[in-house]
This record gives sequence, structure tokens and C-alpha cells, in this order.
Amino acid sequence: MRGLHSNVWWLTLAGALGLCTAPLVVFIGGLVGTNLAEDKTLATLPVAAIVIGTASAVIPAARLMQRFGRRQIFILNIVWMMASSLAASWSIAHSSFWSFCASVMCLGAGLATIQQYRFAAMESVSPEQHAPAASFVLLGGLVAAFLGPELGQQGRFLLDQEFAGAFLLLALVLAASLPVFALYQPIQKTAEQHASAESARTLRDIAAHPVFWVAILSSAIAYVVMSYVMTATPVTMHNLMGHSVTDTKWVIQIHICAMYLPSFFSGILIQRFGQLKMLWAGLGCYGLSLAIAWMDTELINFYVSLILLGVGWNLLFVSGTSLLPLSYKEGEEFKVQGVNDFMVFGLQAIAALSSGVIVYSFGWVVLLFSALPVLLIQLLLLVFWQGPGKTAQT
Repeated sequence: MRGLHSNVWWLTLAGALGLCTAPLVVFIGGLVGTNLAEDKTLATLPVAAIVIGTASAVIPAARLMQRFGRRQIFILNIVWMMASSLAASWSIAHSSFWSFCASVMCLGAGLATIQQYRFAAMESVSPEQHAPAASFVLLGGLVAAFLGPELGQQGRFLLDQEFAGAFLLLALVLAASLPVFALYQPIQKTAEQHASAESARTLRDIAAHPVFWVAILSSAIAYVVMSYVMTATPVTMHNLMGHSVTDTKWVIQIHICAMYLPSFFSGILIQRFGQLKMLWAGLGCYGLSLAIAWMDTELINFYVSLILLGVGWNLLFVSGTSLLPLSYKEGEEFKVQGVNDFMVFGLQAIAALSSGVIVYSFGWVVLLFSALPVLLIQLLLLVFWQGPGKTAQT
């Protein structure tokens, strides 16, 4: 990772603190939902709500950054998320399920801006460093993988109502990321880049290139399958299979660690072997993950399956992210990035929302088999796509 712009390092640090929001909600969202919701099929709605919030905010977030600049919006977003964390704590303390879901949705809206860190990092480096920069920013998720669930564990009995204190701790962690943005320096566009922005193509013209769809669908499928299985895992392990909260926490922590740990080498592998081969590798990890989860519900199966699920997500998502800049020119980035994240997190929201209904209504095995058609779409995508051809820059 030598030679990367300092912005990449600062964005990685900020991401490490901000991204812990999602692991926290994944770990305790279903458990809090079970405690607060009268209808237990809605138990995973808080987990779905954070994704719905992200999906609904990605396009507005991209437009705000285009108009006011990345750093200003990054700072305001952290303040927004701190307020949302306090609202979530209040909702749990007052046993308000719907208020809790709304607060978590607001946290998800904040994550839409945090997802833009990877694009800001790629803008700070040369095109050949896009994959390493994107993957390096994702390394912040390694810290988040342990910090997020740990906030849930440490804040579980901090206040009278179970888990209410976790979101007070989250607000403090988010506040710690504010000083980082004093060190982040957005890259200023040249006069030539501004002139290029004025001649930006329409979204229909951009979407005419296959690489646009391969990039978006690969990232979307990465998130859909991962979220679908991961969202159901805590309630399956603890509520349905009787595994302890501690074991459940460790499975989720190790899974999220497996999502981000490959970032040490996935960007380099993409540089060396290309996105197409890494997409195949990610798809293979997903297939093995579902097979191992189907074989048994012992603790070791959950560990191995969720580790493979995390590795597969990283290979698919980093490959898709590094492909996306090949589809747009200067001045088109915010438009394309907004559409990309809207589709990725919109589809993820549907997956997370349906996950709880499926697992409570039909069981863990049916949930696993119902993920196979999504993998088939990715399989067909790779069979008929031969790798990057003409890019937007040629």
C-alpha cells in the first residue's frame, strides 16, 4: 500500500470509526427487535431499516457533495449520525419499536455518506491505484468488525433497558472521527476537468456500456447475498438454535472481519489478475458458504460459512467498485456513484427486510436455498462478460 495519498489513510481511519454502526446494528438489531416488536416476524426490521436508510440517502448524499464539497458533508453527516444514535438509545429506553426503527434508518442514511469514502479515496490516486485505494479504505471495517459488536456487548446493561447504552457509546465513537476531517484535503479539479464536466453524458449513454452494469450488479449481488444471510444469522443462532449471545457476537465479529481482512491483498490481486477472475473467486466463496451452512447448524459451521461469506463479499464488492470508474468520465462521477449505491443498497434493503420473514416463517435451510437464484444471476453475468473492454476514458 505504499505510495497511496494521505487522504486514503485519513478516510480509512474515519471509516473505521463510522462503519462500526452497521456491525452494531447487525449484532443487536434483531435482538432488540425481538424484545420490542409484538410481531416477531418483524424482529429483523431494524437491520433492514439501516439498509433502507442507506439506499434512500445515497443519491441525495452524492448530490450534496457535488454541490458543497465532500469534506463539509462528511462533517455534517457525523453530527447527524450522533443525533440519530442518541435517538436510538432513547427509543430502546422507552420500549418504542417503531421509533427505534426510524432512528436506525437515520443512521443508515448517514452510512450512505460514509460509503462515499471509497470514491473519495479513488479520486485521490491515479487510475491504476483505484483498486488498492478502494480496498485499503475498506480495511477500516476491520476495526469496525470488532468495535461495533463490542459496543453492543459493553453497552448491553449500561442502562436499565437492555442495549440502550450501546447507542450512547456509538455516539461517542462517532464524535471521535470529527477531528480526522481537518486532515483530509479534497482533491481540487483543474480547469480541464471542469470543462470536461460541462460535457457530461446522460445516464442512458453511460449505461449503454456493459461495464456499467457488470460493476453495479457485481457490487449489488455481493451485498444482497451477504446481507440476506448475515441478517438472519443472529436470530437463527440465538433465538432459534439456542447458541449464546457471546457465541453469536463472535460469529458476527469474525464474519465482518472476514469481509474486510482480504482488503490487505484483494486490490493487489485485482491489479495482477484482473476483475473477472476475482469475481469468479468471490462467487465460488459464496457457493461454498451456503453449502457449509446447509450441512449443519453447529457453531463451527456458522463460523466457516460466515467467514467464506465475508471473503466472497470482499472480492465481489472491491472488483465491482474498481470497475465502476471505467464507465464514467470527469464530471459524471457523482451521478454514476449515486446510481450505483442506490441500486446496491436498495437491493440490499429488500434482502435484509425479507430475511427475517423467511427465516421465521420457513426456517434457515429455506433461506439458504432461496439465495441460489441470486448467485445464478452472477454466474450468468460472468459467463457472458469477457472482461473490461472500452472504457469511458477511451
